[in-house]
Amino acid sequence: MCSQNVELGFVEKIDSWRLSSHFFPSKVGGKPAWLALKGLPVSERTSCPLCGEPCVFLLQIYCPISGDGRCFHRAFFVFCCKNAACHTKANSDKVPFLVFRNQLPRSNEFYSSEPPDEGQMPDGSEPRLETFGTCVCEVCHCLATKKCSKCKVTSYCSRSHQVINWKQGHRETCGTIGGTGSHKPNAPTMVLFPEFEVVMETEEQEIKPVLTKPEDKLLNEYSQQMANDEGKKTAALTFDEKELEGMAYGEEDKQFRKFKEKTEMEPEQVLRYQRGGQPLWVSSEGQPKESDIPKCHCGANRQFEFQILPQLLVYMNVDSIQDSIDWGTLLIYTCSNSCDEGLAYKSEFLWRQNYSNTSLPKAT
Repeated sequence: MCSQNVELGFVEKIDSWRLSSHFFPSKVGGKPAWLALKGLPVSERTSCPLCGEPCVFLLQIYCPISGDGRCFHRAFFVFCCKNAACHTKANSDKVPFLVFRNQLPRSNEFYSSEPPDEGQMPDGSEPRLETFGTCVCEVCHCLATKKCSKCKVTSYCSRSHQVINWKQGHRETCGTIGGTGSHKPNAPTMVLFPEFEVVMETEEQEIKPVLTKPEDKLLNEYSQQMANDEGKKTAALTFDEKELEGMAYGEEDKQFRKFKEKTEMEPEQVLRYQRGGQPLWVSSEGQPKESDIPKCHCGANRQFEFQILPQLLVYMNVDSIQDSIDWGTLLIYTCSNSCDEGLAYKSEFLWRQNYSNTSLPKAT
């Protein structure tokens, strides 16, 4: 089923407490605000398919499905490797991105069936991961399977994140009373992406002008004038800019121009959401065939749900003189049945389309 309208995502700064799990946020960067508070993906599932290092949380989108009781709460979590070399080495089999889907019915073991008071700062009584026996990494907030061997309190998802946290302050606080984590201000943000809320707004539909009868008459007169020899000579000298660009460049550039024109209508958009709709391509090449999009593990077909635009890179602090994280657009395809069997956090499919004519990588 296709959502009728395209929803556009914009980033805004907001107090971090407003991005807690029980507020069901859509957000970029920082630590993931997990929906289900247990059954998080194990570290092997959140590691980069290319380098094996832990991926870092990129964004999450809260998108329940109206009328489907299984999906009263529903969210997607996208992770990204911060090793810029992986984005350069990505091939047709592996890309440095991961996507997980999680959903809950209205009545569940984590949250009240009533909406939260969004103006009320958390007081500690809200649902928490620890309440359900879930231990998360001090650095990235993904599922932790290791503990500091000295204090046996601070938890990590991997050896590499333990090393990072040790250098960022745990070395000085380890073993002291209350000495978990890092005491250096903002130290974890050296690993994580900057944090923002994602605010969704409906895209305004383009309104095509309707010709009135007088305008029809003028158009006919103009057409007749252009039919004579003098009109043809004039026309040869008065191509508008778009016509000239179309003659000078190929079909791929036309597609990119369409992408640019569409996004320039709302230049700060970082995400486009339309479940069952059509993506906005950056190139006529590198678009997946139907056979390129694998079926869900439940056997259902996957369909387009949302895409992440390159405009998000502006907010991620990833610019580099050498290799850098980059993409033309990231397209997320999800189970058309929104299946709920098996793992709480289910892997979905991401297709990366680049600007260039190279073979484009994909991943599950």
